[in-house]
Amino acid sequence: MSEKPAPTGSQTIRQVAAKNLQRLGYRRIVQLLVYLVIIPTVLLLAIGIINMFLEGRINLLFGILTVSFVSVVVTGVVLVLVFVRREANLSELQADFVSKVSHELRTPLTAIRLFAETIERAGDDAATRQKCTSLLVAESERLSLLIERLLDWGRMESGRKIYELKLEHVQDIIDDAVRAYAPRRDLAKDLDFEVEVDRGLPSVIVDRHAIVDAVVNLMSNAQKYGGTPPVVRLRAQATPSGEIGISVSDNGEGIPHPEHRRIFEKFYRIDDRLSRTKEGSGLGLAIVKHVARAHRARVTVESESGKGSIFTIVLPAAPAGAGEETLAREKAFAVDGQAGDGRSEEQERGLGGG
Repeated sequence: MSEKPAPTGSQTIRQVAAKNLQRLGYRRIVQLLVYLVIIPTVLLLAIGIINMFLEGRINLLFGILTVSFVSVVVTGVVLVLVFVRREANLSELQADFVSKVSHELRTPLTAIRLFAETIERAGDDAATRQKCTSLLVAESERLSLLIERLLDWGRMESGRKIYELKLEHVQDIIDDAVRAYAPRRDLAKDLDFEVEVDRGLPSVIVDRHAIVDAVVNLMSNAQKYGGTPPVVRLRAQATPSGEIGISVSDNGEGIPHPEHRRIFEKFYRIDDRLSRTKEGSGLGLAIVKHVARAHRARVTVESESGKGSIFTIVLPAAPAGAGEETLAREKAFAVDGQAGDGRSEEQERGLGGG
């Protein structure tokens, strides 16, 4: 454990920071691999190379076998290190996620208790009781949304999420998204929000509720991480390839290009300081990516540091005269493909944008 000096004027004798046991365990595994595998492997490699240059077929054969064995051992060690590190990082993210979610759950629960106590003490003050009642409803809805998001992600991860695909008009999807976003939009009085939908867009085969939720996630992020005052633009348009792009842009600080892929990982947030200043579970963009994948769609991001961000859900347009057979085929893909099975690496990169 590391020690920090006590603040001036404080009664605290010392501050002790707990060790990161996961990272410490990972370092010990690496050291064990170095001592038990890498050093003997280097010696074997040296012997094999020397034997390859000695006279005699036996020495040459033994040298080749030794070098091959060393190559296999080195490959195995590298793979072990990669998988151990990935699991360690995932465990660390999950632990951090539990901490963040606990904080997010505690905030509305504390507010609900406060408002309930205020109502209890208000007596005959009708105005106070009415105000606290409306705030209670708002905090209850906020808590319900957070719990529903966690449950929804659990269903997605386990492959139990069912998408009800139907032929939908893009304008209807945008209208539903704007209505669902209205409560959050009203909280920011200085928000500059505009919607633009091109005329004559073809229909799409989607689960309207899932796509609306994904678009609302993008708009909420744009408002949360936008500038001061925040500027959010929602636009639906046809792409040059004939697909439908639903994009959300903001005027925030932007996202560095190396982070474009990682931001779609579950629990990941670019700067941990955001977890202390911005509410969120770190699942919003992961859910957006999952929903897009289930709809044969992709999510792209255009962003640079200091220039804001544009997130776009690119949906395939419904074929002309789409009927029950097309809907059944798309619905089967939504169920079988939501976990990402059978996708090439190139397709997977398209989902992450950037």
